[in-house]
Amino acid sequence: MELKERAAYVKGLMEGLEVEQSSKEGKVIKALYDLVAQLCDTVAELDSDMDQVYDELDAMDEDMDELENLLFGDEEEDEDCDCDCGCDDEDELDELDEEELDDLLGEEAEDEAVEYELTCPNCNAVTVVDENTLLNEQVCCGNCGAEFEIEFGECCDEDCGCEECQELPEEEL
Repeated sequence: MELKERAAYVKGLMEGLEVEQSSKEGKVIKALYDLVAQLCDTVAELDSDMDQVYDELDAMDEDMDELENLLFGDEEEDEDCDCDCGCDDEDELDELDEEELDDLLGEEAEDEAVEYELTCPNCNAVTVVDENTLLNEQVCCGNCGAEFEIEFGECCDEDCGCEECQELPEEEL
């Protein structure tokens, strides 16, 4: 018998006892039945969720198998070309460009965000900001809340080796 069927059976037994629901015993029995019914519903939802998780896990496992075969090849396959085209049966992965590989792996072909560490002039705490925040030239310290400005000035020294100095023609240095 399933849980819901057993709960219905218990409800039938409870009604068969003809216990007055306004009595102390009747209130306890009714509360216990309500609890059992709620637990049955919760267990049924969890079973459904687990079935869905297992289905998704199986699909992911199949996708991983496909990727593994693509990346490492099937060990049972011969190295010879089966297409009768005269090719050397190059690895399929070598033929994919970066965008196709990212699509295959389910990743977007975006560059990772660049982050910068700044030291607060007020409390000397290090604050990490992204490039967009840095370009606003106004930063709020995550530690003390003080706002401070970022100034992008000229190069500090002609021989510092920074990109700006290296890009200038010799006569401007």
